[in-house]
Amino acid sequence: MRLRLFFLESTDFLPGTVRQSQLYKIRGERQVIYLQILLDLSVGSAAESALVDAGCGLGAHSTKILPAPHDFSIFLQRTPPQQARTKFQKTCSGACLYRLELKLMPRRLAEQSILFISVLKWVVLATIMGVIVGLSTSGFLLALKASTLYAAKFRYFFVSLPVAFFLSAWIIKKFAPEAEGHGTEKVIEAVHKQSGRIKGAVVPVKLIATIVTLMAGGSAGKEGPCAQIGAGLCSLFADLFRFDDQDRRKLVICGISAGFASVFGTPIGGAIFGVEVLFVGSLMYDVLLPSFIAGVTSFQISSALGVSYFYHPITFIPVFSEAFFLKVVLAGVFFGLCSFLMVEILRSTERLSSWLKISKPLKGILGGTALMALAFIYSSRYLGLGLETIEGTLNGQNVPWDAFLVKSLFTGVTLSFGGSGGIVTPIFFVGATAGNLFARLMGLHPATFSAIGLVSLLAGAANTPIAASIMAVELFGTQVAPYAAVACVISFLMTGHRGVYPSQILSVKKSPSLMVQLGQELEGVTTKVWPRKRFLLWILRKLKRSK
Repeated sequence: MRLRLFFLESTDFLPGTVRQSQLYKIRGERQVIYLQILLDLSVGSAAESALVDAGCGLGAHSTKILPAPHDFSIFLQRTPPQQARTKFQKTCSGACLYRLELKLMPRRLAEQSILFISVLKWVVLATIMGVIVGLSTSGFLLALKASTLYAAKFRYFFVSLPVAFFLSAWIIKKFAPEAEGHGTEKVIEAVHKQSGRIKGAVVPVKLIATIVTLMAGGSAGKEGPCAQIGAGLCSLFADLFRFDDQDRRKLVICGISAGFASVFGTPIGGAIFGVEVLFVGSLMYDVLLPSFIAGVTSFQISSALGVSYFYHPITFIPVFSEAFFLKVVLAGVFFGLCSFLMVEILRSTERLSSWLKISKPLKGILGGTALMALAFIYSSRYLGLGLETIEGTLNGQNVPWDAFLVKSLFTGVTLSFGGSGGIVTPIFFVGATAGNLFARLMGLHPATFSAIGLVSLLAGAANTPIAASIMAVELFGTQVAPYAAVACVISFLMTGHRGVYPSQILSVKKSPSLMVQLGQELEGVTTKVWPRKRFLLWILRKLKRSK
């Protein structure tokens, strides 16, 4: 009987009925793994040893026919090629070097075994990540709720905004500059540029700075800190157990999904959000399974620990008609323009902050003072999370027509001048109030279009139409979902090649008549109009020239 040996380099293990003393994964093209195979032959025969050079060249292999042993073991060791050759040629006379693949089972069976092990691996890891993020998120949310309820006892609690912004900016500058901004943006940047590496100091710094900001009335959200805290803990877990860059990146994405799911109580939408938010126009399908598992696990942990969530099923939906569907399409266009305005307002406040050549803590004092003055001019409804206003619009209550513009300004000042927090909750506020305005202008039901506007603004501003459409089902029920999905996609297209996350990578053009450079970050994308033949603009130009 003869045995044909192959080595599968693309896997984390050697399939087959072998006993391995060590598992080791090939991580680079220059690394070489030497396998010393000890063969125990028939009784009375001396042990024969062979040194096998299993290099990293995929497909470049030879085969060696060996007698089938009664028992054998495989030992893995890392040794530079020249040292290994010298060492074993001296001690093992007649040892041969071969480049081969090790395979002890049929190809189809090996493929399914590898996939099964991969699924099992990520089920376990994603569950652990979900538990970690669920616990940390629950602690943050409960502490935030207690602090904001305490601050609400004072009528003019927002007069402490200058001090709060100063403290937030100083803490971030002193201990973890990476915690600046609205959380999710920094995680996206870490995934793309640092293979998911996030410093451990970001976790406590982000937690403290966000609580200080929101307690004083800063206009920000709670999902960004949860995503950054969860991703930071997942990165620490990856460093602790020495995962490679690819696995670390997956674990950090699990942290984003789990954080988002546990904040808003949307496990499926949160899972998709963590995968979709990284690229504009594409999904990382290899992270879907761990993201789903981490999101569901984190949501269940937070629910068990007493975190309450907001659900508001929309039951009043008009009977389908061409006229109503057209109004939904117009609503999508309107929400896309509102998303465009919000992004530009945020960019303007960032440019203003960059123009001021003073230290960030001093910018915090300036921004806090400005926000306090705006609160006296407009209303305190635009401070903090603004959940009361969001719930009011979903109940059909009217709000000032310019509420979505004022909230965008409040949020821009907060995040650009020392405040810390997320951006998605303000997006919900802007979307709900914009939907309320559209419904009043068109004579429609305010609650229905406030719900559609809430998810449509998320689709446009964050470039996540799929996650936003799923969230419409999870938050508002199935009756409004088809119309919300249509509005989400239109809003996503109308916003253009911009968003609240500048580190997103552009993977698709939103129109073939626009010239953009794919593969770049959104902040570096420039758009040029390039009308195609038989396109409306091209026809109009031709008609104009003919005259």
